[in-house]
Amino acid sequence: MERRRLGRGGPLVSAMGLGCMGMSEFYGASDEAECVATIERALDLGITFLDTADMYGPYTNEQLVGRAVAHRREEVFLATKFGVVRTADPRERRIDSTPEHAKRACEASLRRLGVDHVDLYYLHRRDPDVPIEETVGAMAELVTEGKVRSLGLSEVGAETLRRACVTAPIAALQSEYSLFTRGLERHILPVAREFGVALVPYAPLGRGLLTGTMSSTDALDADDIRRRYPRFRADNLGTNLALVDRLRAKAAELGCTPAQLALAWVLAQGETVIPIPGVRRRRHLEENAGALTVPLSAEQVRSITDVLPEPAGDRAPDRSRLEQ
Repeated sequence: MERRRLGRGGPLVSAMGLGCMGMSEFYGASDEAECVATIERALDLGITFLDTADMYGPYTNEQLVGRAVAHRREEVFLATKFGVVRTADPRERRIDSTPEHAKRACEASLRRLGVDHVDLYYLHRRDPDVPIEETVGAMAELVTEGKVRSLGLSEVGAETLRRACVTAPIAALQSEYSLFTRGLERHILPVAREFGVALVPYAPLGRGLLTGTMSSTDALDADDIRRRYPRFRADNLGTNLALVDRLRAKAAELGCTPAQLALAWVLAQGETVIPIPGVRRRRHLEENAGALTVPLSAEQVRSITDVLPEPAGDRAPDRSRLEQ
């Protein structure tokens, strides 16, 4: 397994990670036994960078991941997040990035995961009323205490990232990034590279659109969150699937699947880009891992970029908590 460095002078991790969110909610019903088997298969393949968060489930995803890695903890680079607080209403969220919550949330995550430390601890979403310096300062104290090894931020803008990096070493920025979502390239990615911050793209397959397997939203479960996303609405989906047809044609030329080509494109964006596609089944995990064997020249990367313009519809139903 190829390895890439997480942050300037930081640890080496598998070049591709595994997003575990969908194993517990958001994308409809899942088979927990198959999810655990998928995590185990990922470790067998050398995909050891696992990503979860306290709000997934809520709270149950960390427990699932903890059970799955309990006997293989030394193999795993374990990342979790805090900052999004769930309520009894499954759609309601509030943001708490106060120093006090950072420390409480970390203790709770350690208990659910069944570990004495996490390798990467992210601020999931930022409350703009709480100075980022205060939040990151508290996170840095968790590093001093040995409960956290490295720090990360998720979905922050360029100025927030810069201020955070001045406060304490930031190893990773997790943001949505794919052939269909490139908004961070202009302002945010240059700051990340200036400070040696690795980019950890979530949804690198466009929430499934770039796999080339979707023809309509009819097959999605009633509680699948994608039904609320603009790119999946009927008035946008046809346009976006036509773009995916272009990706499918490019993939056929190279002898790979659309998903593998989409991931290979992300991997080709730099040695500090480490995608974490989310899967719930071993067969999808194995297909994604095949992207690591799809070498792309600079010319091929440009041609793929050029053939896929901005898709129809925004990337999220609500951008109020996204800084970029």
